[in-house]
Amino acid sequence: MNPHRSTPAPARSPLLASAELPKSREGDPVFAEPWQAVAFAMTVRLHEQGVFSWSEWAEALSAELYKPGRRADGSDYYDCWVAALSRLVTELSLASGPELEALAGSWQRAAEATPHGTPIALANDPLR
Repeated sequence: MNPHRSTPAPARSPLLASAELPKSREGDPVFAEPWQAVAFAMTVRLHEQGVFSWSEWAEALSAELYKPGRRADGSDYYDCWVAALSRLVTELSLASGPELEALAGSWQRAAEATPHGTPIALANDPLR
């Protein structure tokens, strides 16, 4: 448990228990891209494990959402989400900035080396 957190983490999220992406009432996907669902799930899971409180998360996300240069239409919402999560991960010393950058580069190389329609795996990074 995080020493900064005084309340226990909530029960496991139903989103993470489901293999299928959630849908809106109208049946449309809640997330525009699969990576958005992954970023959401990672955030929820870290919160559930007591790594950070929901108020800490809300503060980090809000700081990203209101930075100058953000898109007025909100189309960069999940870019802000990932930036906030990355910032929390580094501030809480779960990973360093250079570690996150190296991992992002590895994922990018793996994506470029993966045939279309095939799941991306870090093992596909030619430099690994």
